[in-house]
Amino acid sequence: MPVKITRLDIEGFRSLRKVSWHPGDLNVVIGPNGSGKSNLLHFLELISVSAQGRLGKYIQSLGGMDAIVWDGQAASIKFALDIQSYELFNDHYEMELEFNRLGNSYKINNELLTGLFNVKNTLNEKVIKYLSRTNQTAYIRDAVKNTTISVKESLVLRGESILSSAVSPFDDEMDISRTQDNLASITIYHDLRTDKDAPIRQATITRFEKRVESDGQNLVSVLHTLYTSDRDFKSDINLAMKAAFGDDFEELVFPPASDQRIQLRVRWKSLKREQSAADLSDGTLRFLFLLTVLASPDPPPVIAIDEPETGLHPSMFPIVAEFAQDAAMRSQLIFTTHSPQFLDAFTDARPTTTVALWEKGETVLRTLPKDELDYWLQRF
Repeated sequence: MPVKITRLDIEGFRSLRKVSWHPGDLNVVIGPNGSGKSNLLHFLELISVSAQGRLGKYIQSLGGMDAIVWDGQAASIKFALDIQSYELFNDHYEMELEFNRLGNSYKINNELLTGLFNVKNTLNEKVIKYLSRTNQTAYIRDAVKNTTISVKESLVLRGESILSSAVSPFDDEMDISRTQDNLASITIYHDLRTDKDAPIRQATITRFEKRVESDGQNLVSVLHTLYTSDRDFKSDINLAMKAAFGDDFEELVFPPASDQRIQLRVRWKSLKREQSAADLSDGTLRFLFLLTVLASPDPPPVIAIDEPETGLHPSMFPIVAEFAQDAAMRSQLIFTTHSPQFLDAFTDARPTTTVALWEKGETVLRTLPKDELDYWLQRF
């Protein structure tokens, strides 16, 4: 696995008053409704949009700072995370958003990116400060000159992370680009629209796409790209569909619907006419969505899926779990669920299991040792 988050500390965000989490390669966060599981994913999304330079719009879409600080009274939102990149790099990134109550807004007080470079086959370690920001002053490392550069005041005051701004003006600093790309690529899947008017059920313009977007509505385009060009991907999808629906499943087809548009259809051996995406059940579409995300040969570095069991028959859980175990070798995976049956589907290799509980007005995260997991599941 090229990249993974090894530690995440959060303070002051929604129900996450103060938590510290050490995720593994494959993670399941389990807990009752209202315990704060989804808030963890929303915060990962905040980190991602911050690295993309869309933090202001994202916070505005959530109702401003007043709506997202803990209990409406936290003075700031802080986070720090450690990222392991390949074998030689360990990056540390942190940021603080100070809450301005008068304008229901924020300013970024602190931001820091450092890297710990491990020299291969030696005991030497070197800590490098790539960027730093304190109030209205920010500096960034110039890799070519091995010195620091003062960041323009206009960039510091605009309410976006220096990380998102540093990539374009300072392309020589590849270490910053690496971290920015890793964080910006974190993909969170919340609720997949499958209603009759959802784009996922409609004919779509033919595009070469290999990653499912966060709303899942480009699924047909990604399926078409991978299913028709990657034999291993096609074989994996076919085997999973047969495991779920039996030998009556034959294959997926993508006939043209109109100029530059294609449809998703399922071909069944017992039917003369293929079944279109418009006629597929919600559960079938959700199942295809999960398979496509998990079987992708070029996935995002971190994938989080909220309540993957929604709309699925329990017989599909072991199939999804098997795909997840394979995908965890290419991406760091995070599932949130309130279904013990979904967690039970991981029979071969237990994921890192974290329990989210609501205690005294805040979310508490507790990663369970393996010997406590069965006992907790019985109690749950």
